[in-house]
Amino acid sequence: MFRTAGFAALLALAPLAAAADDVTDTLQSALDAYNAGDIQYALEELAFATQLIKSMKAGDLAQLLPAAQDGWSREIDEDEARGLGAMGGTAAVARYEKDGQSFTIQILADSPMVASFGSVFGNAALMASMGKIERVGREKFMNQDGDLTGMIGNRILVQAQGGETADMISHLETMDFKALEGFGA
Repeated sequence: MFRTAGFAALLALAPLAAAADDVTDTLQSALDAYNAGDIQYALEELAFATQLIKSMKAGDLAQLLPAAQDGWSREIDEDEARGLGAMGGTAAVARYEKDGQSFTIQILADSPMVASFGSVFGNAALMASMGKIERVGREKFMNQDGDLTGMIGNRILVQAQGGETADMISHLETMDFKALEGFGA
């Protein structure tokens, strides 16, 4: 009975936007399977519901990627984001292009891998020993051979790579780091 109440609590928390209908349907399917004694199918449905919710969350994270500046184009790379998200957490990736130049900006949130970097990015002296420190607003990014890496709120990794440092920094400067820090909260 307690487990059924747990599933019911999940269903009660699930009233999301219209796109979430698949989530609530899948959670209901998991509950039905559980009540019917089909534990394996219930687990599969819960895993599928988790995947659907992570996809929705990744879409929200992608909105925090910087817009393309004048003359630049931006393309969200959902396949790359799914690949990064497979390591745990939620990811968003965009590719920026202009006149044959390009770079990517990646965001990886709430990943166990990112958490392990917290001590590095929380220590300015350690960061400086690993690369040049670049200021982007109030945030510090480590510049390692032109690739920029910063940690926002000790849980969100932001990387810009493959382009001219000035171009990447000018895009990063337009990011709402406060909103990024509050992502998912």
